[in-house]
Amino acid sequence: MTKAADDSRVGATASSLMMRWPTGAKLLVIISIALLPLAVIALFATLRITQIADNEARSALRVASAESSRALAIELIGDMTALRVAVDALEADPNDTPSCARAKGVFAQQASNGAVFAIFDGGGRVICGTEFIGSRDTARMARDAAVSAQIAPRRGLLLGVLGRSRRVAAAAYFPTGLLTELSRPSGFTPAYSATLIRDGEALELHRLARENAFERRERNQIDLGIGEVKLAMEVRTAPITSPLVIALLLPLVMWVAAAGIAWFVVDRLLIRPLRQLRAHVAAFTPGDEPDIAMIRSLPAQELRELGDTFRALTRTVAIHEAGLADGLVRQTKLTREVHHRVKNNLQVISSLINFHARGSKTPEATEAYSSIQRRVDALAVVHRNHFAEMEENRGLQLRPMLGELASNIRATAAEGSQLRIQLDIDPYLVTQDVAVAVAFLVTEMIELALTCDPAAQLRVSVKEGADPSRATLRVSSRALIESTALRDGLSTRFGRVIEGLSRQLRAPLHHDPLAGAYEISIAVTGKD
Repeated sequence: MTKAADDSRVGATASSLMMRWPTGAKLLVIISIALLPLAVIALFATLRITQIADNEARSALRVASAESSRALAIELIGDMTALRVAVDALEADPNDTPSCARAKGVFAQQASNGAVFAIFDGGGRVICGTEFIGSRDTARMARDAAVSAQIAPRRGLLLGVLGRSRRVAAAAYFPTGLLTELSRPSGFTPAYSATLIRDGEALELHRLARENAFERRERNQIDLGIGEVKLAMEVRTAPITSPLVIALLLPLVMWVAAAGIAWFVVDRLLIRPLRQLRAHVAAFTPGDEPDIAMIRSLPAQELRELGDTFRALTRTVAIHEAGLADGLVRQTKLTREVHHRVKNNLQVISSLINFHARGSKTPEATEAYSSIQRRVDALAVVHRNHFAEMEENRGLQLRPMLGELASNIRATAAEGSQLRIQLDIDPYLVTQDVAVAVAFLVTEMIELALTCDPAAQLRVSVKEGADPSRATLRVSSRALIESTALRDGLSTRFGRVIEGLSRQLRAPLHHDPLAGAYEISIAVTGKD
């Protein structure tokens, strides 16, 4: 299951990567993959033709080198065998003149081409043949029954033999011209080179000049079976010429050209016009009219039809936009009217309460009317501030709202009251629901403080909390220090209301009985 899941993730990643590619790149990759097999087949065919030509040249070289090496081996081995027989006979009888004559007869045919031989006795005296340069050294190099060989650069090949008793030795010299004639293969028309090789020394019999730096050759080397001498032959194979290079590169060039031309055509006829149309659509704003000349200049009929469809859609959108604008104007007017009526109604209610308060006959009734009026004023303050922020919808500003609320409370306080409210509010913004709960909570706290002490002095602050999305509302006063009056007020009138408002703010309300402070965390939407 894990392996299958990994494979599916790999496939999804590759697919999503392809989806992010531009269409031109996808098209180029697809065409390249489609045409690549044809280019590979053509390239393989060209290489195969070259290999066939190389195999033919290699086969002909093997036949020719086998023929040349056989001709050389037969001649050299025959001559050295005759020379060994003469050495053995002269070793047994230094005066064996017929053996010397037979050796001269064997070399008589090659003598016209420069071949010579010499036989030495134990004292180094020539007893048969003609001494030549390097003959003594070549003869001394012979060991047992083996034939010694030495290459004289640019001159020829020297061979030597030693008698069974090591008292008589012989050496023979075969010039380059003779060896060249012997090694020439019959019926071999291609140009070739032939070289005798022994211990790093080489004797060039037939030279093959190099035509260019990119020339390729096939080489074959055969051991002649005498004196560790080898014959190496070379022929030219199919050269790396301009036609061959073109033949090898043409399939790849055609592959690249076909993919490039296909991409160019599609880019010009489809992708680039689509980009232009997309840019035109992206730059479109309601009320604009699409450029008909640009749409008519698109090269593909399908794209022109798409442009006409876009023009029709813009007209439809313009009609709907106009209708929505009219509806928005009507809705704005209606909303303002509703807010205006609600504000007036709250003002009427506040005025009626104030009217009845002035007509009350007892101070208790007057205070009750004032308490109700302060709560109505709290709601009216929130409503007015909400209406002011309705256009921007950023939230209600706590500072002006609580400032107006404090002014209203001080204005409705009993005559002769020494109520003081100090505000320290950071410029936070809150939603309407939070603003209503905060306004009522502050009002209830002030009412509770006034119940405990009519001359209460309060401090209301809103400061930054630990969470950037929340602020701390704090109401403090000496009247809120733990006392019998405070407990009575909470148990009879204010406790349940304050608890309900804290639940509405979705945060616990903390009371410090020693400092006389209430704290609660409120949600904010930001700072002004």
